[in-house]
Amino acid sequence: MIRSLALKRAFDVVVSALALMLLIPILAFVAVGVHVRMGSPVLFRQARPGLHGRTFEILKFRTMLNANGSGDDSDAQRLTAFGRWLRATSLDELPGLLNVLRGDMSLVGPRPLLEEYLPLYSPDQARRHEVRPGVTGWAQVNGRNAISWEDKFRLDVWYVDNRSFWLDIRILLLTIRKVFRSEGISSATSATMERFMGSGAENANTFGAPDLTASGMTAGPRAPGAKTHVSSAPKSAAADGF
Repeated sequence: MIRSLALKRAFDVVVSALALMLLIPILAFVAVGVHVRMGSPVLFRQARPGLHGRTFEILKFRTMLNANGSGDDSDAQRLTAFGRWLRATSLDELPGLLNVLRGDMSLVGPRPLLEEYLPLYSPDQARRHEVRPGVTGWAQVNGRNAISWEDKFRLDVWYVDNRSFWLDIRILLLTIRKVFRSEGISSATSATMERFMGSGAENANTFGAPDLTASGMTAGPRAPGAKTHVSSAPKSAAADGF
């Protein structure tokens, strides 16, 4: 297992570093596009729980306008045409390669979701935090936002139990195909994805925290520099692009 983890981490570092260097022109193009069409900040930053529940600051290109407090700050209203294109092509996820390089994330793993979802997970769903979150994952290549939260979490836990280097390669190749086909970008009833409301109150423990101890995990401390919410956009399920 240790050898497998070392191979996965080495692969993450090499691929993310090479990708960042090769994609500099695209990163610059998207950054300028976001600034011209949506203003500052160019990057969306938000605290997300990662490995063992430890919080880190995720980086993405912004796809939505800042909330204006007018009363209609829904995802559909704030999502711009340019942002919709970024999400369809998954270009908004490219800054996440910096998270991979820093060790906050992996190229493949369960997607990092909102902190407020932690107390809503069942003990089994909380097992998705036994591995580093990923830029893409098994749930993303098997439905993305077009499947229910429960199905996503089942696929996440399946990945935790069956993860391997070759499965990661398969997921990365399937991700490329999904991106070109622009599949599963939004749910059937939302411009992005409905908020997760929990699978049942009986799944949460008395203190409102997920049962991470069942798998030897704790709701770990924040990573240095991680903030609860840096972007002026409100917390939203839509903050999660791929």
